[in-house]
Amino acid sequence: QVQLVESGGGLVQPGGSLRLSCAASGIFFSIYRMGWYRQAPGKQRELVAAITSGGSTNYADSVKGRFTISRDNAKNTVYLQMNSLKPEDTAVYYCNANRVTNYYWGQGTQVTVSS
Repeated sequence: QVQLVESGGGLVQPGGSLRLSCAASGIFFSIYRMGWYRQAPGKQRELVAAITSGGSTNYADSVKGRFTISRDNAKNTVYLQMNSLKPEDTAVYYCNANRVTNYYWGQGTQVTVSS
């Protein structure tokens, strides 16, 4: 049974930082492309950042220079370091694992950026 469990969300002031974690089980983690997506109220889910099995990364233009995705294959965990947070970053953040036609999702963690 595949499980992706996100943690680290919460309420933070503009300009603050959060680090999200996603612990995976039930998959051969190191060969999966891992991604973070987010969905704000009334909007479609969008890709925030992704990291391949080889460590290549890509980011949405809106978060480049502020967010960093990383992975620890020994811990089966992917991280999203979010700095200089803005109110428009408020959303539910989802972890995704993808290999070929297999897609798995976590349950999501809420990030709220507000003063």
